[in-house]
Formats: sequence, C-alpha cells, structure tokens
Amino acid sequence: MAKVTKKRAAVNGKVNADKFYTIEEAMAIVKEVSHAKFDASIDLHVRLGVDPRKADQAIRGTVSLPHGTGKTKRVMVFCTADKEQEALDAGADYAGLDELVQKVQGGFTDVDVIVAMPNVMAQVGKLGRILGPRGLMPNPKTGTVTPNVGAAVKEVKKGKISFRVDKFGIIHSAIGRASFSKEQLVDNAQELLGTLLKMKPSSAKGTYFKSVYSAPTMGPSIKIDPKSIK
Repeated sequence: MAKVTKKRAAVNGKVNADKFYTIEEAMAIVKEVSHAKFDASIDLHVRLGVDPRKADQAIRGTVSLPHGTGKTKRVMVFCTADKEQEALDAGADYAGLDELVQKVQGGFTDVDVIVAMPNVMAQVGKLGRILGPRGLMPNPKTGTVTPNVGAAVKEVKKGKISFRVDKFGIIHSAIGRASFSKEQLVDNAQELLGTLLKMKPSSAKGTYFKSVYSAPTMGPSIKIDPKSIK
C-alpha cells in the first residue's frame, strides 16, 4: 500500500468525502488542496445520465470559458494558401496544407487543437488514423471545420474548449488553474455546467447530473452538489 505523505494527509483532511459542496465552496477548497509544485490544472468530472451508445445522447460540443483555461493552446490550421496569413495573424502556430499533412504523417501531433477549412477535408481525412485517437480530428460540431479560420483560431486562443462524453457517460474538462481566483473558477465551472444542462437530450430519462466532482492535478477530489448548478 502506497505511503501517504504528511502533505497529502494534510490536504486530504480539508475535504469531507461524504459531503456535497456548493460550487463556490468546492472552488475555494480545490485551490487549497492542490499540492503540486507547479500551477496545476483544475478539472471537472461530470457523470451524466445518458447512454453514449445512442447517437442523440453522445454529448459533445464546445464552450467558451469566460476566463480561459490558463493554458496557451497550440493550434494547427489546414487551409489553402490564401488563408495561411489570416490563420497566422489570428495566432495559429502552424498553417498550411501539403507540408503540414506530410508533417503529421511523419508523426507530428504536438498541438492541442486542429482547425481545417471544409474544402481541404479530403486531404485531412487521410490523417484520421493518426488524429482520431488523439482527439485532434477537426469536426463541424466543435467549430473546427470552418472557412473562417481566423475567427476559429481566436476563439480557441481566448478559451474555447471542446468536450465529449466518454463511453462511461463522463465529461472530463479543465476549467482553469490553481492560480485562478475562486470567482474565476466558479464562473468557468458554471459556464461549462450550464452548457451541458442546455444540451440535455430529450430522450435522457432520470437524473441528468449523476455526479459532479472537481479536482486538481495533484490532490483529492471534491463532490459538488448538483443543486448548486445554475
């Protein structure tokens, strides 16, 4: 059995595993219990009352967090030559087509988001086996397949994130960093949870928010009372 350090024992003692906390309480505590030596990510884990095997309940989408995630995302844009400068001016780290396709085929996937124009998806589609398993494949549902590449890049850089329910019906998403204020984390959490609430499928029966937890990269998880979700 792994030994619990004094530091970990101390932060664990700040969380009552049997208690439901409001979002405000949870965001204040999650900052305290993060014991990483770096600016840790603060995440939400939301178990939904959906069946991901059913197409209309396979929740996925995007949300623009009011305060971003605290992480500068690396963006690659597959586009025609006349759109390359627009993408780069908007903040894209890479923009182009043939050279980038070859780069990815060679194994390069060191980016967080990929945007593509609709008229180049035939070439990008050939990269599905590489990009798909990494969650990088552009998709119209997440706004990453669009002719307006400049606007798409700006949204990602400002804090637009994508989310997708996994096979267990759980959404995992970063909502900020330990250095964020409690108020910033609350705003971001409410924005994500509010978006998920609006996306509740009409075919989903019973309790929608089965469980909601917040946790830092290193530290205990905190159970959030679904009733505190606005």
